[in-house]
Amino acid sequence: MAKSHETMMTPPIEGLLDRVDSKFSLVTLAARRARNINSYFNQLGDGLGHMIPPQVSSMARKPLSIAFEEISLDKIVPTELPDEPEVDELVLPEGDVDTSAD
Repeated sequence: MAKSHETMMTPPIEGLLDRVDSKFSLVTLAARRARNINSYFNQLGDGLGHMIPPQVSSMARKPLSIAFEEISLDKIVPTELPDEPEVDELVLPEGDVDTSAD
């Protein structure tokens, strides 16, 4: 049985890497979610309520720690953006004439 080493970080980084495909995507996902959590806490007094609150009950006070906990519990998962169609030519509305070639 593999031994678990004591680390300063909870949840352990090894468990977080199992939930994403690379270290880069883990950093990107956690940073983006931490910014969202920070924005949520900053707008609480304004009563706007348009940000998503933290999805876990945490003793952590820092947004990045809360984001890592959400990732470890699969509350936040990475998704891929759809590919944007390529634009081959500049299409002008009818009646407009492109005079840049003159």
